[in-house]
Amino acid sequence: MIRLLWRGYHNPAYLHRWSERFGFTPFLAEKAIIWVHAVSVGEVQASLPLIKELSAYYPDHTILLTTMTPTGSTQAQKNLGNQVIHCYLPYDLPHAIYHFLQQTQPQLGIILETELWPNLLYQCQYRGIPVILANARLSARSARGYSYLGTLSRNMISSFTLIAAQGAADAERFIALGALPERVHITGNLKFEIKLPADLKTQGATLRDQWGKQRPTWIAASTHEGEEKYILFSFKQLQQSYPNALLVLVPRHPERFNSVYHLCQQRGFIIHRRSELKAFNSAAEVFIGDSMGELPLFFAASDVAFIGGSLIPVGGHNPLEPAALGRAIILGPHMFNFTEIIKQLLQAGAAIQIQTHRDLTQAILHYLNNPSLLTKSGEAGQQVIAQNQGASKKLMQLITPLLV
Repeated sequence: MIRLLWRGYHNPAYLHRWSERFGFTPFLAEKAIIWVHAVSVGEVQASLPLIKELSAYYPDHTILLTTMTPTGSTQAQKNLGNQVIHCYLPYDLPHAIYHFLQQTQPQLGIILETELWPNLLYQCQYRGIPVILANARLSARSARGYSYLGTLSRNMISSFTLIAAQGAADAERFIALGALPERVHITGNLKFEIKLPADLKTQGATLRDQWGKQRPTWIAASTHEGEEKYILFSFKQLQQSYPNALLVLVPRHPERFNSVYHLCQQRGFIIHRRSELKAFNSAAEVFIGDSMGELPLFFAASDVAFIGGSLIPVGGHNPLEPAALGRAIILGPHMFNFTEIIKQLLQAGAAIQIQTHRDLTQAILHYLNNPSLLTKSGEAGQQVIAQNQGASKKLMQLITPLLV
């Protein structure tokens, strides 16, 4: 509760709907429930094609989508509306999990990526609720961490009815930690099933016209504390070659919007905030994307995309949206959350990975100085996505026997 209060101090959305955090869901569904858990924004986005498949195949069921973060909740409501019922997944306390499962009584649980909670999995197993770990990924670093938990990790991982792994390396790590080999399948990555709005490129072109069509524009997306100082330093260097360049800076967490704004002020940049309800200031050097749900639009309006969470050891964020939009991509050294995706993008020539923050300026110049490379890199990214689609169909083949 202290942590909720602390988070609520920075993001008021955490101060609401506390009963859900402790297992008291606000509904009783009349139909059988298929429960999907997607912890935050990225996982919700990845779950969309699966949820649409489930809704089409099982119209007599209610889809319950749980998240842990308010931003995940907002993303679910924006993209799915009344197609699903949404609530927060409770904290992994025995009584909270008991109330949640007693209230919802799901026929099947589908947990995305690597959400391993011992009380939740134990009580699902005790009640005979099959649970699938879908789009499952496990980095070498995370596998080492779970290995230190010994029997607890083995019990959790072996309790899954099925594990649908993103790739062979993920599957091998789950088996090494205790998953039964016959329950582990490689289905690919749901995040390749990306569906962008048909008019997104048109909207992006309109926004770019406001920024200045001829201005070289790069976006630093989903940045974390400790990264912006390097990004602003690189931007200052870039301005020596491109004085009219525009930096689009989008912090990962809403509670950091103001602190990033003040950092830009301290560095002497002219700033325009997306939240400002006025026309774009053409003299602005830094555009701060302090809004929710508009990151794809900002990608669409930019030339080059840097993926945040990768200059510091956070593990990076999903680079597939800019790839789908045909944008050249720059990655920091710490992209261990997306190892297989990064491998494919780099091999295809769709991205550049730098070794330190000092290399960022040169990577941006490498693209901006070579317009043909910008186009070639963007096309390569779109091809990688096209070649990897189909994970939701494979996953549905595993789910179907469990809902007969």
